[in-house]
Amino acid sequence: MPTKNKALCRCPWVDMTKPDYVAYHDNEWGVPVYDDRILFEFLTLESAQAGLSWYTVLRKREGYRLAFENFDPEKVARFDQAKMEALMLNPAIIRNRLKIHAAVNNARKFLEVQAEFGSFSNYIWRFVDGKPKANGPESMEDYAATSKESDALSKDLKKRGFKFLGSTVCYAHMQATGMVNDHSWDCFRRKEIIATYRKR
Repeated sequence: MPTKNKALCRCPWVDMTKPDYVAYHDNEWGVPVYDDRILFEFLTLESAQAGLSWYTVLRKREGYRLAFENFDPEKVARFDQAKMEALMLNPAIIRNRLKIHAAVNNARKFLEVQAEFGSFSNYIWRFVDGKPKANGPESMEDYAATSKESDALSKDLKKRGFKFLGSTVCYAHMQATGMVNDHSWDCFRRKEIIATYRKR
């Protein structure tokens, strides 16, 4: 379990005045995810982030969980036009018509990928050869916005019909779900997460 000592060094992007942001960094960001439901959750949230800050989306996460059936892709894939119009009236989520439609579309495409590869996890982890890539930025300037892997993932997702998943969004998804470990060299979580790799 992550250490809860607030004096520990964290990544430079963490706003220490926001406890929920700190908790997200300490407990979730960069931890490898292989569960399809959680992967769909992050995919949906990351696509909603496009053009916004991650913290804006993070604060609405619980609202999204309620509105999007706890991120069950099979249920979301069945959302009809009336349901999507109702979501436009829901202040607990980001009320962007294109993003709402994209989330439902992506759920349907997600199911197609599951059927083809056995799981979405099997599909997406291929883009890093099944193993997390550990980087290790030292300052904010060292953080990448995209990579050759996120370029390839975005291109393939678009070819499969997914929406709002450009390379920048895909790279953020890869960071969040531990496909890429972008915790800074001096962040206490970097070594903790790397140590879990050897246990798989």
